[in-house]
Amino acid sequence: MMNPNPQLCLIEDDTIMGESLADRFRLEGFDVDWHRRTVDARSALARRRYDAVISDIRLQDGDGGQVFLSLVEESGSPARLPPFVFITGFGTIDRAVELMKAGAADYVTKPFDLDRLVERMLGLCERHDIAGTGPDLGVSPAMRRIIEAMPRLAAQADTLLITGESGVGKEYVARLFHRHLCGVVASEQEKEPARPFVAVNCAALPETLMEAELFGFERGAFTGANRSKPGLFEQAHGGVLFLDEIGDMSLAMQAKLLRVLQDRTIARLGGQGTTKVDFRLVCATHRDLKAMVAQAAFREDLFYRINVIQLRLPPLRERREDIVHYLRKFVEDFNRRHPGEARRLDARVEGLLLQYTWPGNVRELKNAVERACILSRTPLLSPDVFFSDPLSADLSAAPEPSRSLADYLATVEREFIQGVLQECDGQITRTAEALGISRKNLWERMRRLGLSHGKAETAQSS
Repeated sequence: MMNPNPQLCLIEDDTIMGESLADRFRLEGFDVDWHRRTVDARSALARRRYDAVISDIRLQDGDGGQVFLSLVEESGSPARLPPFVFITGFGTIDRAVELMKAGAADYVTKPFDLDRLVERMLGLCERHDIAGTGPDLGVSPAMRRIIEAMPRLAAQADTLLITGESGVGKEYVARLFHRHLCGVVASEQEKEPARPFVAVNCAALPETLMEAELFGFERGAFTGANRSKPGLFEQAHGGVLFLDEIGDMSLAMQAKLLRVLQDRTIARLGGQGTTKVDFRLVCATHRDLKAMVAQAAFREDLFYRINVIQLRLPPLRERREDIVHYLRKFVEDFNRRHPGEARRLDARVEGLLLQYTWPGNVRELKNAVERACILSRTPLLSPDVFFSDPLSADLSAAPEPSRSLADYLATVEREFIQGVLQECDGQITRTAEALGISRKNLWERMRRLGLSHGKAETAQSS
């Protein structure tokens, strides 16, 4: 099974740059070995198995590219090495291109976008380690069924549609599909070819940029196009193109996407010819595409084209066993990254978090655990650190007198329901829907907890 923390070898002699990269990648869940000298990096690469390597080219004691080339010569093939990504300045771009031709995975030029580099490294790490089952999707029956179906889908399906609320793990499923695709190819061929995973959030790109990003462009195609650039369709050739939030794509772009899926050819903006593209397509959305088709907000022909295999990911509130699973996992992940600040869960926490509806799903739970681990003033993660703000608490205040678990649960429930009532302007129907319970159940809870609300009382009396 893949190590939950990708192993990254960082070769960088600049202290500021090295610290910045090491700190960011550790925050992203990587285990980072930072080496300032090529001789140390060579020794570490001989001893350990890394999922990826980031190396500057110009180093004080040598050439980072030469480390890669010597390893290629020793191993006989770059496919037997972890993917190398090189950091280059303007003066070493030609050198970086030579290394790419020799089998390096990629290079970035200074200054570079650190967020994009992190995303790139995550994709490379998942492609490199294909032996396990992939990202942790949970232990619930619904998620286990998806995990069990994935090898068959990777072997036969060209298109997947993943649906579910924001934060349920749609990109994790897409990356699991990609991992198994790499495994299928590796089992069929002696040497695993490059199988890229290219992700784009359709909701994050304005329509004016979407076409250029997807199709690419030639130099001079528009103002500011100082060089040619391959689009995401080309970059995904042979691998997986992940279109997140496809329900937010404009109708005009939907028509152009449909044409690509039909013809499997693209033309760059400002270009004369066409290029053949071959990729697996994974789409994801939190929207009801069928309802959007009925409202003429989504093309019917595109819907039927992408809705060949649909995987619905249930929200976290419908798979309660995954709440405890992820809660423990995220605490373990934090402890692995910060062994000197090991955290452990108060026995009351699991029961309390099971009562919460988690509208932000796995993403919200992960952020809540990370926040609790960082802000807790003791190794024990108590309920208070999840349900209050330790930063605004009076640190000099005396500890709260002991009380029963029933009292504590009632207090948490009262505060939570009151907050949702306020968000819903006191409307009982909306509040009950937000809480995932019936109107009658909500009234009974409010009566038991001594809650009242002006609009709620009016609604009841009417």
